[in-house]
Amino acid sequence: MKRTLIHNATIVNEGHSVQGSIVIENGKIAEVLTYGKELSAPCDETIDATGCCLLPGIIDDHVHFRDPGLTHKADIFTESRAAAAGGVTSIMDMPNTQPLTTTLDALEQKFDLLNEKCIVNHSCYFGATNNNYTEFSKLDKHRVCGIKLFMGSSTGNMLVDKSNSLLNIFNGTDMLIATHCESQEIIKKNTEYYKEMFRNAPEIPISKHPNIRSVAACYSSSQLAIRMASLAGARLHVLHVSTAKELQLFSDAPLEDKHITAEACIAHLLYRQQDYKELGTRIKCNPSIKKQADRDALRNAVNTGVIDVIATDHAPHLLSEKEGGALKAMSGMPMIQFSLVSMLELAEKGIFSIETIVEKMCHAPAQIYGICNRGYIREGYQADLVLVSHGERWEVNTENILSKCGWSPLEGNSFRWKVEKTFANGHLIYSDGQVDDTYRGEELRFDY
Repeated sequence: MKRTLIHNATIVNEGHSVQGSIVIENGKIAEVLTYGKELSAPCDETIDATGCCLLPGIIDDHVHFRDPGLTHKADIFTESRAAAAGGVTSIMDMPNTQPLTTTLDALEQKFDLLNEKCIVNHSCYFGATNNNYTEFSKLDKHRVCGIKLFMGSSTGNMLVDKSNSLLNIFNGTDMLIATHCESQEIIKKNTEYYKEMFRNAPEIPISKHPNIRSVAACYSSSQLAIRMASLAGARLHVLHVSTAKELQLFSDAPLEDKHITAEACIAHLLYRQQDYKELGTRIKCNPSIKKQADRDALRNAVNTGVIDVIATDHAPHLLSEKEGGALKAMSGMPMIQFSLVSMLELAEKGIFSIETIVEKMCHAPAQIYGICNRGYIREGYQADLVLVSHGERWEVNTENILSKCGWSPLEGNSFRWKVEKTFANGHLIYSDGQVDDTYRGEELRFDY
């Protein structure tokens, strides 16, 4: 049986960075060699990781790979290639596809597609509607990562807005409920206001997007979700928190003591409202990019433990679909390929530590979702690993973007951090700019 030694890396894991090596055997981490521990047996292959950091593979709990039905702009194969190149070894796909993943048949179709096409490890959400809560008890809790609930409308028209339906959903499962929180009532009111203001203009400018999908819209909906989850004793994970005000609703308690957790997305940690001037609709997403004070508060909340997870909300569209203003341009952007290097760049600026990035992008998703044997560098765990280096600057451009849509809001940005190699289940799926297109990841398993 082949034994691979990753030799002399800085291993970043569970709050520490330490020089060491690891052995991969039979798809698992067979040995972690730190603090003078020596090899138990010779290895068949040695990868010299001198000067590199070895991290657990990134677990992205929030992606839209657009398969099935929207494959003109992305599909599971193309986006999982981008994930591999970005050091992401596990993804959880969202249900707003065509057809929507809101029936058991559609769920099986999604799993079939993931198993057929996905280069990285995977699961997917079951989408809640106003009337499908009776299906929750039929779901395999060890296979499905959670229930996705849109409490504000976004791409796919999956809005759940009836009080009785929300009560049934929160009381109807012990699975994790992941929510998109924006008040549709407030958004509608704001939309009408700006339609009137710009009634003589061809469209509402993109700069008004955060006024339409406002702080109040986010706070009101998140507050409602937390109140309902608390009353029901439900397991709630609030996705893409985007405002400083919402942070007041969450706790900085240790993760193991939380029943309600919060996610921040890469775009909300990178951008602020003034960036619309340069990037326009390329950074249009729901919820919207807001003020610098909101971005800075989110960054601080990552460090204080109020924000538990950093994810991408990877949501590709064609550039032609991003044309228009605050109402017409589609919301979402491709982020998965450059999510890790973007966060490592912030670490270089002193905003986060590399240990915090690993906590929020690897350990916490594994802990919150109960993912079996992944998310940590531990003996006996699956060998999901990413090797990153720090060296000369390189630039994001259309030639190195792997997402099918072919663009990124990060085009022109340069990074000193670089993903060198990505391993999924011990298999080298990305190395030196090349993806192994023949490999298929495994289904994630959840420990309830």
